[in-house]
Formats: sequence, C-alpha cells, structure tokens
Amino acid sequence: MTEFFAHIDGKLAPNDAGSPKVQRNNREVLNLLTKRARTLHLGTANYCWFTDPSRALCLKLAGTPDAEKPLAGMCDSARCPQATHHPCHRPVWAEHAQQTTTFLGDLGPTGKIEKARLQADLDRAQRVLDAIDNDTIHEKE
Repeated sequence: MTEFFAHIDGKLAPNDAGSPKVQRNNREVLNLLTKRARTLHLGTANYCWFTDPSRALCLKLAGTPDAEKPLAGMCDSARCPQATHHPCHRPVWAEHAQQTTTFLGDLGPTGKIEKARLQADLDRAQRVLDAIDNDTIHEKE
C-alpha cells in the first residue's frame, strides 16, 4: 500500500525542476485512487487487495479461479497472500482468540479432534494479532 501511495505521489509531482506544487488537484488524486478502488475489498477482519485472482485463496478453495470478485464468506485472511490486517481489525481477531480459548477450555476428553482444530485456529488468530501488534509498534518508531 505504501508503494502504491508513493506511486500516486510520484504521478502528482511536478515534471519540471521548479518549486514543488503545494496544492494538489483533488480530482487527480481521486482519479488515481479510483483505478485502485475496485481491487480493495473491506472486511471486518482484513482488507482484501484483490489484484490477482489466481492468488486469491478464497477462489482456490471454492474452485472458481476466474471469478471477478473475492468470496468474502470463504476468506481465510490469515493464509491469503492478498489480505492485509491493520490495527482497526485487532478487536475482531482478539475476540475470536478469546472465544476460541473459551471453547478449548470447555472441551472434554472426547473432543480430541475438535481440540486440535480449535488449537490450530487459535494459533492462526494469535499470529495475526502478533503481526498487527508488531506492525503497530514499528509504525510508532
């Protein structure tokens, strides 16, 4: 995303060696962002940058590699290379981790298979939380 906005800044920079342009044209910025807008899909737990359908995990899981939009209901953003997680998504992942931990604690000895599945899900949620926290710390530095 940073590269994309740097690209926009580069497009808006003056072409001559004179003084920099102080006030940018809002229409020009909107036009540049609109080109990218159809690839961005906002979710409650992630942002999906649907730039390459062949890399979309949701389409692979559904067996529809030629779809023009992501399948939000099939999203596994913790494993998809086109998904990004940001601080605004942290509450969703934290709640998911907390609920999964509760379910794990409530399982009896007969729930071995379910326990393994839930533990893998909790580990994935914790990795996402750690990544969000790590990125937030680095942004502040």
